[in-house]
Amino acid sequence: MADLAASYAFCRSIARTRARNFYYSFLLLSRDQRNAMCAIYAFMRYCDDISEAEGATPQAIHRWRQDLDQALAGHYSANPLWPAFHDTVQRYKIPCHYFHEMIDGVSSDLEPRQIQTFDELYRYCYQVASVVGLTIIHIFGFESPEALKLAEKCGIAFQLTNILRDVREDSANQRVYIPHEDIARFHADLSTHDENFVRLMSFEAERARTYYNESRPLLDLVHARSRRSLWALIEIYRRLLARIQRSNFDVLAKRIRVPAWEKVAILLGAIFR
Repeated sequence: MADLAASYAFCRSIARTRARNFYYSFLLLSRDQRNAMCAIYAFMRYCDDISEAEGATPQAIHRWRQDLDQALAGHYSANPLWPAFHDTVQRYKIPCHYFHEMIDGVSSDLEPRQIQTFDELYRYCYQVASVVGLTIIHIFGFESPEALKLAEKCGIAFQLTNILRDVREDSANQRVYIPHEDIARFHADLSTHDENFVRLMSFEAERARTYYNESRPLLDLVHARSRRSLWALIEIYRRLLARIQRSNFDVLAKRIRVPAWEKVAILLGAIFR
């Protein structure tokens, strides 16, 4: 039990220092749920770090996948996150294939890429974000199978928002997630903030907003004790999208964020909902 407690403490430390948007919503959950969220976040963070670190290789991803399979069987490598992760997966009966799909998603980032169509982008967003939503609603708790489809849509909305925020950074890493078919349609250049760029970004932002609106019924489908946390998480990302739009999509000059004071205000709003 001491090892398990230490593992959860390790995961909490990762979430506190790295989960800029997620961690605020965790604070509205019960202690057990908050610990579980931190364990899942720690796994996701390592997935991202392995794929984005200097010298990232398919071999490193393969080793991480092997470590995952061993952890799911109750055999842990040296990484201290595994006991908490395994305990969370078992306690909340989270389907294991979601974690392999997360690894599939980050594996696709090892090489330079240009997304060609929205169908291709949707698949990518599903792997790196929707499966996160599908995972954490098991921690939130739900009964209706409709919650699964709505969690998928919510993940798409989150990842589209991230993509709009990160155009400059992703382009610098030779990763272009905005579909080429859309870039061509608007005759846009992702390195130039002009009218065509704004029209393209507006189109993608409205696409994200549609997914936010379509996923809204999810709030009523998770267990009542978890609704404040889910509302806060969605609201933080919706505010990020709104800030991007209000800046006239000035994402090439600066990284747009939701400031800490606004996240705290969202938490207070969630508490008094």
